[in-house]
Amino acid sequence: MPTTKQRITALLSTLPDDCSLEDVQYHLYVLTKVVAGLESAETESVVSQAQAEQQLSKWLIP
Repeated sequence: MPTTKQRITALLSTLPDDCSLEDVQYHLYVLTKVVAGLESAETESVVSQAQAEQQLSKWLIP
């Protein structure tokens, strides 16, 4: 798994040279959330698509 510095370096290399500080902050925020979600999925119990649909079916309007 890449280090935080490697992730940030890779992110910065994909952004255009004229991006704003707000652009960088937004992309760092998204990257943080994605990494946290992936780590959570690896360590915690996850629900399959079928299980999620079954659990949500009682809330959905046909």
